[in-house]
Amino acid sequence: MSFNVLICDDSALARKMAARSLPEGFAEKVFQAEDGAQALTMLRQQRMDLMLLDLTMPNVDGIDVLNAIKAQGIEVFVVVVSGDIQPQMRTRVMQLGALDFLAKPISKASLQAVLERYGFILTEALAG
Repeated sequence: MSFNVLICDDSALARKMAARSLPEGFAEKVFQAEDGAQALTMLRQQRMDLMLLDLTMPNVDGIDVLNAIKAQGIEVFVVVVSGDIQPQMRTRVMQLGALDFLAKPISKASLQAVLERYGFILTEALAG
């Protein structure tokens, strides 16, 4: 099974790294947004299964995006990927509905562990 994935980060390099961290064959299509406003527009226009969301962006930041998703009832699983790794921020994004929180820079192993934890992919032991 493959998924539609939206990567939202104001850094083109961070978006590229996040896309490369996705397991091979995981994403049917990868969409990219440069800020929260663009991400919200895309979420309203296209079904997304998973969003990798940065917190610190100009205009509409990640917290604003999480608030809008919650207020508008947009169905998407969100994994926050941020350099702001303070425990209070992790707690806040989880309260706003984020599935999990990963520190930047994102690694293939950490993303895979989150995807396995929430059933997006099966581990080799379970699949085989």
